[in-house]
Amino acid sequence: MAPSLFKKGLGFVGKQQNAFKVNMAKNVVQNFSLGLTQQYQSIYITALGATAMELGYVASAGGLAFALVTLPVGWLADKYGVRKMLLAALLLMACGYAVFGAAASWQVTAVALMLTTVAFETTMNVCPMICGSSLASAERVTGMQLCDTVASLPRLFAPVVAAYLITGFGGLTAEGIRPLYWFEVAGLVVAFLIILRFFRDPRRADGAERVGLGVGLRRVFGEGVKVRRWLVYVMLTMFPNYMAIYVPLYARQVKGAGQFTLGLMDTGYWLVIVLLAIPVGLVADRFGRKRLIGLMTPLYSAGLLLLVVAPNEATLVAAGLLTGFFMLSGVTGGSISVELVPKELLGSWFGVIGLFRSLISVASPLLGGLLWNSLGPSSVLIFLAATQVVKLGILATMPNSVARD
Repeated sequence: MAPSLFKKGLGFVGKQQNAFKVNMAKNVVQNFSLGLTQQYQSIYITALGATAMELGYVASAGGLAFALVTLPVGWLADKYGVRKMLLAALLLMACGYAVFGAAASWQVTAVALMLTTVAFETTMNVCPMICGSSLASAERVTGMQLCDTVASLPRLFAPVVAAYLITGFGGLTAEGIRPLYWFEVAGLVVAFLIILRFFRDPRRADGAERVGLGVGLRRVFGEGVKVRRWLVYVMLTMFPNYMAIYVPLYARQVKGAGQFTLGLMDTGYWLVIVLLAIPVGLVADRFGRKRLIGLMTPLYSAGLLLLVVAPNEATLVAAGLLTGFFMLSGVTGGSISVELVPKELLGSWFGVIGLFRSLISVASPLLGGLLWNSLGPSSVLIFLAATQVVKLGILATMPNSVARD
């Protein structure tokens, strides 16, 4: 069964455009690099002297920086090509993590997060544009989930590798975590070289014209299907992304998790994605994307609540595993996003989505810090679970599918 599935996966990838295949390879390298520090970043910043509220200020600085550039990102990708945007984003990301590695105080990490957030969110805007241009609608979720499965494999062991490195460098202290950022920079340079050498922009649809930013924005809201409602859904979906910085901090400070437990929590998160991404994609393409999101979102919320009541470190790892359903539902939701507007407007559309994402990226870390200080650390996790339940009500009002191919 496994060899047959592997063969089918190779066949699926083989028939796709160069852009899809090379982007998948880039994501493998990028994900391993980011996986080295993501679970430990909030601990690193607080080890440099930041409080929970100051951690929110730092994270919000990154969101504010992206808010200033988000609208032009998609338009620039349409105008100058996805390849140039990816190269610029990876170079900027490497510079940002170099600043993290050199930081002597928590205030400096605000600069690092500004650079890395702009870079990461740029790749987040560009990545679905690649899938939207390269994959047919009937197999889009399958392709996106296959890409996530392959690209997520390094995330299974990157956090545990990081835990061993942290132990060797002195433990969960600033100096114990700092060297990981330099390994991360090296990995991002490799990802940059992959795009530089092998990536070609995806082919545009026949007759698709390039549109100006202002025209594109007007057409998005004029020709798009329930795009305003979908933006509210996106904003609710993004709260966990930008308040996630508090989750490992909660596990460390409230539950006493060590570096290996933190690493295994992240490994569990990505294990769910690796095991279920392809089946979820196949089922979503055949039986409905909304149904799958409706099934997976409560599992994510249950993982957050399990973290609140976790009596031991084994339960923390189980909670980490359940939170992996957030990523699966997010990719499935992304496949809905690309169908709501004509293909030639994807750049403008994802620029609009990026703007609303950036608003949440500014507000949610500050809100997380306020909740942490005023109502207690557990309130952050309860709030996140509640937002995901609310978004399902909006999802229920969206169309099941919009044919654009």
